[in-house]
Amino acid sequence: MQRDQPLIEAAQTLSDAVNLLQFSAPVTHTLNPLDYAWAPHEAYLRKFGNGKKRVIFMGMNPGPFGMVQVGVPFGEVSAVRDWMKIVAPVSQPKTPNPHRPIEGFDCARSEISGQRLWALFSSRFPDANDFFVDHFVLNYCPLAFFENTRNVTPDKLPKSETKALYNACDAHLAACVRVLEPEWVIGIGKFAESQAAAALGASTALAREFPALKIGTVLHPSPASPIANRGWAPQAATQLSALGLW
Repeated sequence: MQRDQPLIEAAQTLSDAVNLLQFSAPVTHTLNPLDYAWAPHEAYLRKFGNGKKRVIFMGMNPGPFGMVQVGVPFGEVSAVRDWMKIVAPVSQPKTPNPHRPIEGFDCARSEISGQRLWALFSSRFPDANDFFVDHFVLNYCPLAFFENTRNVTPDKLPKSETKALYNACDAHLAACVRVLEPEWVIGIGKFAESQAAAALGASTALAREFPALKIGTVLHPSPASPIANRGWAPQAATQLSALGLW
């Protein structure tokens, strides 16, 4: 069995689990790109999910013009198409959000967080294959939540609805760690860091499997962050250098 196959099985298990969940107001629409954008997501796992990784970067959940469109974490279209060299068919969700149509690789809008993230990585590693030798990028939660046009992040959901969601996401993260055996899990933003710590921290069963695993964070590249808008890339590179990763 190829080493990437367990990642594919883990993603399918996660997708099946979260498809059973329902979410109430303020959420009006929930999209699961592991369903309708499975082809490019599977291509991403097959192409780059091989071998051990030194670092897993983990984001929160899909953005409306990134992974929601093309199925790849932080999936800014040009980065996925031109740097990763991934293009695959994207279908339509069973319950689409008319306010956020799925255009796949034809989406002309840019996912700013993904644009910033992949620009930093591609500036250091012009060949994507070189980046993915030691690094991998995933999202904690595979679902995108909307209040019509407005993006709703998982931390804004009612706590009564996040328990089952977070349990599924924790199980997926644990599966990925077992396959990739990283030295570090780096949360992209504080939410991702806190979820990684909750799932993988010292009091968890997984910590006994990987006692040397370390958890860190970098600033989230969201344009909603005033700090990130003051030059995200050099700040993130400085944080990674301080951790001894770059």
